[in-house]
Amino acid sequence: MRKAGGVVAERRTGRWWLRLPLGVAVGIVTAAVEFAFLAVATVASSVRPVAPAAGRRVAGLTDRYGERLVRMEHRRLAGLLAAEDLPAPNTVATRRQLGYLAARLLPGTLGLLAYAVLGVGLVLAGIVLRAAVRGELTLLDALSQIAVGAVLLLLNVQAVASIAALDIRLARRLLGPGSRAELTRRVHELTTSRAGVIAAVDAERQRIERDLHDGLQQRLVALGMLLGRARRARDADRTHALLAQAHEDVQRAIEELREVAWRVYPSALDDSDLGEVLAIVARGSEVPVRIRCELPVRPERQVETVLYFVACEALTNAAKHAAATLVTVDIGVRDGWIRMRVHDDGVGGADPTGRGLSGLARRVAALDGRLLVTSPAGGPTTVLAQLPCD
Repeated sequence: MRKAGGVVAERRTGRWWLRLPLGVAVGIVTAAVEFAFLAVATVASSVRPVAPAAGRRVAGLTDRYGERLVRMEHRRLAGLLAAEDLPAPNTVATRRQLGYLAARLLPGTLGLLAYAVLGVGLVLAGIVLRAAVRGELTLLDALSQIAVGAVLLLLNVQAVASIAALDIRLARRLLGPGSRAELTRRVHELTTSRAGVIAAVDAERQRIERDLHDGLQQRLVALGMLLGRARRARDADRTHALLAQAHEDVQRAIEELREVAWRVYPSALDDSDLGEVLAIVARGSEVPVRIRCELPVRPERQVETVLYFVACEALTNAAKHAAATLVTVDIGVRDGWIRMRVHDDGVGGADPTGRGLSGLARRVAALDGRLLVTSPAGGPTTVLAQLPCD
């Protein structure tokens, strides 16, 4: 990673802050339910050595209801705490599910303590308010009590936010695949991405060949014929006009060659960062583009290049196929990932399996990233690229 700008924290909307205390409060209740479930499951499992048939039935019930509780937690974290990239509950082994439910007792207990402290603080605030109304406190005493209460309230809010973050971290850590499953998944992804990169390179070469043959080569052939006419012309005015036209054709050929070169390798990234280069692209776009690029450090060159191609392809699709009137490009860092979101208000219907988007997906996968395209009929279209950052 290379140095760029200032650190950007994860954006929290007002709606998220309103749902945060509710999500933690619901987590306290679910933690109590999970504690009771684990206690019953522990007692029931003790009958297995004595009655194997009954033990197998108990194990089946434990698996079933354990998965239901994990699904419930998954919905709570995704819905109330806006957690993203959570592992799917049905892909987790039963033993890891039970371990997660046991670990959830920690954020549940901490949440209960935080709300207990908040309740005590509200009671004390009521007592102070009552004393102030009765005139039993001086102005200085009242102000000092208000200041102390405000500080404690702020600390309590921060504690609730930290508990929510702990809850999400536990889910990602314990509901994710084990080391062996993760290794198998990575080997499969690397094998697939390697084949995809080879296919993408071949497709890119074919596209460049078509661009050069159908565009630049034909223009140069026409230019040669034009210069031949100018050489054979006997009228000076006619020769001057043909040479002027040839000069214009040369300029257009240079522009076409520059466009082909940019599609192969955006050399502007040598001297400018991604935000500046995309701003140049946006100025030449047929559709109005708003760009927000907030990266704590400048990514490695290969990451910037992939993000550049993703943005250009999304802008091209929005202008040519989606009939969009506005495109927004947001680039930032979140949870160890560089995330670029390109959103347009067009008619949608983009095909993720098409040549352009599938080629981008292979480019992103080659850097261990992910590309998600959401484009329902009628719009809007959102292209989300995520690449790991150091």
